[in-house]
Amino acid sequence: MHYSVMLKEVIDNLNLKDTGIYVDATLGYAGHTGEILKRVKRGFIFAFDQDINAINYSKEKLSKIGSNFLLIKSNFLYMKEELAKQNINSVDGIVFDLGVSSPQLDTKERGFSYHFDSRLDMRMDLDNPLSAYEVVNNYSESDLTRIISTYGEEKHAKSIAKNIVKARNIKPIETTLELVDVIKKSMPYKDTINKHPAKKTFQAIRIEVNHELDILETSLKNALSLLNVGGRMVVITFHSLEDRIVKQVFKEVSSVDPVVASLPVIPDAYQPDFKLVTDKVILPSKEELEENNRSHSSKLRVIERIK
Repeated sequence: MHYSVMLKEVIDNLNLKDTGIYVDATLGYAGHTGEILKRVKRGFIFAFDQDINAINYSKEKLSKIGSNFLLIKSNFLYMKEELAKQNINSVDGIVFDLGVSSPQLDTKERGFSYHFDSRLDMRMDLDNPLSAYEVVNNYSESDLTRIISTYGEEKHAKSIAKNIVKARNIKPIETTLELVDVIKKSMPYKDTINKHPAKKTFQAIRIEVNHELDILETSLKNALSLLNVGGRMVVITFHSLEDRIVKQVFKEVSSVDPVVASLPVIPDAYQPDFKLVTDKVILPSKEELEENNRSHSSKLRVIERIK
């Protein structure tokens, strides 16, 4: 089952207007989009996803709620250009949910999960020429070490990369469980007991395959430039690397220019265009954590355009 993370918090913080124009940057299986659509009867919703399976499923689901939506098969990096094609240059709210959707994880053929045996894939966009198979079998040992260490924050990155190269020299590593086996052998037993040993490495490879961090900062800045005054952007992250980028971008646009920060009165022209709606990050409720284990690492941040 697909469970939309922090659904209530997203809806509450978007400050929805019945006539507003909203964007879901990460459609997935339409949990957030569906709830927005129920509340925006005279406005319009644009939703983006790279995954054609998600788009096909969501189109059917959303059509039962309303017809005032358009689903766009594209990476959210191209949000501005795609909306411009629809003559939309400003919107009232945007939501980013940066997690992998449950159906992607649970469809073993997609190769995202370390719990099922399937061909290494991990592509969110099935037209992407780069899959996890190429990363694991073709990247140099130093590149694998860098990716696993940086994107996975895995302390055993060097040992895992070395053993991947050793294993693939005998035969290509083709499936998820073959990779899990290599990872397990690369770390001391005590580090494999309490949490799945492959979690961080799989995260790292998935980020590399889908260029997730490379495009995030640019995408957030582009999206912020689309917001109307009073419009809000809500972003849900699932690991510290993403959250750091979101926090940094939000801080940058909501802070006074350091050049004038020490003046006794800051001229209007130098006041920031955005304000943080909450200083602290919003975490999932206790009830949600009990219902949905996949929410446990999620964090939500909200920003609003004020001028």
